[in-house]
Amino acid sequence: MQNTVIFGKRTKRQRTGRELAVCGLFASLIAAGAFIRITIPVQPFPMNFTLQWFFVLLAGLLLGPELASASVGTYLLVGLVGVPVFAAGGGPAYLIRPTFGFLLGFLLAAWVTGKACRRMGPASGFRQQLLPALAGLAAYYAVGMVYFYLISNYVIAMPVGWKIVLINCCLLTVGGDFVLCLAAAAAAVRLRAAVGRLF
Repeated sequence: MQNTVIFGKRTKRQRTGRELAVCGLFASLIAAGAFIRITIPVQPFPMNFTLQWFFVLLAGLLLGPELASASVGTYLLVGLVGVPVFAAGGGPAYLIRPTFGFLLGFLLAAWVTGKACRRMGPASGFRQQLLPALAGLAAYYAVGMVYFYLISNYVIAMPVGWKIVLINCCLLTVGGDFVLCLAAAAAAVRLRAAVGRLF
């Protein structure tokens, strides 16, 4: 009995170590994705299309809501303390950038994607990966657009209307992000079995 308990503790410790390592890996991948970007020079604030969204989705699809949101949360904390891992730098002043809402949207999207994927059940087909990714996409844009509107109009006093928000913050980038949803769903189908064995 004693040996069984000790073995169980080791197994739990090993699993926790693997979870921390995977969270760190995905936080690093999200940070790296910030530097693979296309800048869209629109006014009043430029928008960036990056590969971060792909890695956020992959975290949600493969790790579940808790570990995926922990990965994104780690990335956000590292950036807010001053490490330049965001598309335009880092530091707490980033909180008053209207586009920071899309980084917050990553956090909700990772959780929503992971939760929806879990509810879809153990099936690992493309459709079972794509639907949660699209749910995450909706959460991501909802947070990003609302934050953009509120910060622009009530914090930095650069008024924008919902029409500008819809065009600049959604229509110009949602097509590319939808393609990344397809890519992440396809990648998750290939990687799910390997990640399942890891945990």
